[in-house]
Amino acid sequence: MAEAFDYVIVGAGSAGCILANRLTEDGKHTVCLLEAGPRDWNPYIHIPAGFIKTLTDPNVNWLYESEPSHWTGGRNIGVPRGKTLGGSSSINGHIYNRGQRMDFNSWAQNGNQGWGYADVLPYFRRCETRIGGGDDTFRGRDGNMTVTDLNYDHPLCEAFMQGAGEIGIPRNPDYNGTKQEGISYVQRTAHKGRRMSTARAFLNPAKSRPNLTLRTEAHAMRVLLDGKRATGVEYAYGGRGGEIIEVHANKEVILSGGAINSPQLLQLSGIGPGALLQELGIGVTHELPGVGENLRDHYAPRFSGKIKNSDTINERSTGLKLAGEIVKYFVGGKSILNLSPSMVYGFWHSDPASKSNDLQFIFTPASYKLGVHGLLDDHPGFTVATWQHRPESKGWVRSRSGDPFEKPSIQPNYLDDELDRKTVVSAMKLSRKLIETEALKLYFDGWVYPDAGIQTDDEFLEAARHCGNTTFHVMGTCRMGPETDPTAVVDDNLRVRGMEGLRVIDASIMPAMVSANLNAATMMIGEKGADMVLGKNPLEPIVLPD
Repeated sequence: MAEAFDYVIVGAGSAGCILANRLTEDGKHTVCLLEAGPRDWNPYIHIPAGFIKTLTDPNVNWLYESEPSHWTGGRNIGVPRGKTLGGSSSINGHIYNRGQRMDFNSWAQNGNQGWGYADVLPYFRRCETRIGGGDDTFRGRDGNMTVTDLNYDHPLCEAFMQGAGEIGIPRNPDYNGTKQEGISYVQRTAHKGRRMSTARAFLNPAKSRPNLTLRTEAHAMRVLLDGKRATGVEYAYGGRGGEIIEVHANKEVILSGGAINSPQLLQLSGIGPGALLQELGIGVTHELPGVGENLRDHYAPRFSGKIKNSDTINERSTGLKLAGEIVKYFVGGKSILNLSPSMVYGFWHSDPASKSNDLQFIFTPASYKLGVHGLLDDHPGFTVATWQHRPESKGWVRSRSGDPFEKPSIQPNYLDDELDRKTVVSAMKLSRKLIETEALKLYFDGWVYPDAGIQTDDEFLEAARHCGNTTFHVMGTCRMGPETDPTAVVDDNLRVRGMEGLRVIDASIMPAMVSANLNAATMMIGEKGADMVLGKNPLEPIVLPD
């Protein structure tokens, strides 16, 4: 007989680990947590700079790729997704960035009751232990997830921020506080030289609970259905060719596989666009046109240049210098092994008339061959990247067949919308302006890419086609929305529309992009979603002055 639990969660990622913790902490409910990848034993997960290795490691990364498109120069672009305990929080760049008030207020204004900024702020606070400055109106001090400031200054970072001040961009001591606009060193989910994934912060404290069962190497194949009710999950232990096992859910099945895997699993289970499922030979159990649609991501053209009069991470990453950095790391000193891929974060406007910053930019004293993380240049260099906060271009995630082991087709349609193209050109012009400040003149030793000769909007846009890349922020493919929204997949309680006993709780439910990296907001969704599953009253809203 198949095992039965109160709740079956698919995916031990940024939201799934939080759900496993919250649903088991009172001891009243049994939970089975399924994760397709292995346990998080890989040492590169826990060393902050190890992200360079995990981004290309098939043992802990699904290594998806997007379809080529006109506005990416016909390139396939990598879509890394975590495949281990902690999910993408175990392989990401550690950045903690919530987004702006207006992001969440727009969710509520579009019919998602209880998702305005006043409603979600208590869950952001419950999630974190903020070590460092910040107004406690906004920041949490006793949550599971530790959020720290980068404790590694560098003369190039200081010069870059000084240069930003020259063009009117002020320092901001807390971009997760009163306002986002400005520039500062990053806040991140790392503490005492180790990554703080959701597996470490939330799952590890719950592992010893007798009412939590954790299964790794468990590749979900389909949701088991009895008519319109989800009754469990079928998975393959060890992947293709492994033993096929069923686990039943007495109360609910919760999908937390993320923006790629959750819609694919729904489609494989017969829930999704009817025409697509019929084309793939999958029986249509419940037609839901929005499953897999509304995919969005942040697309970032990167500028790279050479540096003089200072060393960079490039030189410290080879030979004897690297050996010295390793020693410093293991004795608790300041080391490049303790760094995030981005060191400075900034938020600004594509248009001076804009009342809300709509651009994000980053700086790091390191440069990469062809702009791809993982292969540092042989010369001292830097990288600046900028992207549009709220892209209008929308794509999709679609199963290629009924085979649960075949990777889905992913098409973000980067820069498909004219507004996105206009905004990305403004973003690139801001990048160049930031690099050509007086404060950086002492260090700047020439462009690597794009070519210094580009001047017109068309030339900037052509450069964006060839030097732009993902920022790993895919979302929206099981979007939340009211009954009047024909593309909505879940309601504002995260229940799959037209189904019983089935929810989606992860980044795929975001109805619109937030002005941020997505891990912080996904953890908030996990916290708020857990209360919904348990039928708890939501935390008291925190109403702030305008």
